[in-house]
Amino acid sequence: MKAVEAMVRELAHSQVPVLLIGERGTGKHMIARRLHSASGGAPDNFHTAHGSEITTEALMSGAKDCATLYLDEICDLNPECQRLLLELPLHPPFEIGGNGSTRRSARIICGSSHDVEPYVRSGNFREDLYYRLSGVCLRIPPLRQRKEDIPHLIRFFLAKYSEEFHRPVPPLSRETQDLLHEYAWPGNLPELEAAARAIVAVGDETVAMGGLRAMLTRSDPKPNGERISLKDAARSASREAEKELILKVLTRTRWNRRRAAQELQISYKALLYKLKQIGYGEYGAT
Repeated sequence: MKAVEAMVRELAHSQVPVLLIGERGTGKHMIARRLHSASGGAPDNFHTAHGSEITTEALMSGAKDCATLYLDEICDLNPECQRLLLELPLHPPFEIGGNGSTRRSARIICGSSHDVEPYVRSGNFREDLYYRLSGVCLRIPPLRQRKEDIPHLIRFFLAKYSEEFHRPVPPLSRETQDLLHEYAWPGNLPELEAAARAIVAVGDETVAMGGLRAMLTRSDPKPNGERISLKDAARSASREAEKELILKVLTRTRWNRRRAAQELQISYKALLYKLKQIGYGEYGAT
């Protein structure tokens, strides 16, 4: 997340279009808000709209009536909204309406839980609009790739719900802390927040974490207690370590795959093959 934080600071006072890519719950909305506030925007001048719910009227109104308009899930934008968004000037101030008046337009930040390029190739998203909106593409890593954030986040959420429920902040046992670290968090930040809320509400971390413990058990590759060889365990650990290293380098290089290949000291073709193996073949720029 350090690379993301650095980019937020750099982009705060520019009008470069920003596209946020990340799984649901990774914090795209929060990053968009931070861009808005870092540029001096007031909290009530930040508006959010979801792609599938946006009409051309709402899009035009939002572009005029707020300082920052965050369009979430832009792959769901209908063709007419895509056309209108392509026509809207993205560098304020610009002229709106037919009376010749010049007003400051909203800064438009877009987000998607899917890589947009497959939608472009399938014809469901305009290629010219994609290149226009992705002046800077920030990829927000999922929680499972930034587990060092979990202790800080869980403390924040525990404090939040302890204040809401008028209860003391509960201390967490080492077993619970290990469980929080081992779990993959497919629901990302909302799932972690829900776990913290349950711990405070139930008042018994063992009971509250029972669901996660059960899910970890079900995801165990040897759920029936079958023996696993040391060689297999070593191979599995090696693959996971390789995956984590590749993703960390890609995050640091802002998903520039050629630069990442150089840092990893492998060929560009080898990196593409490894990305395909771990399910990230469609991610990143060349």
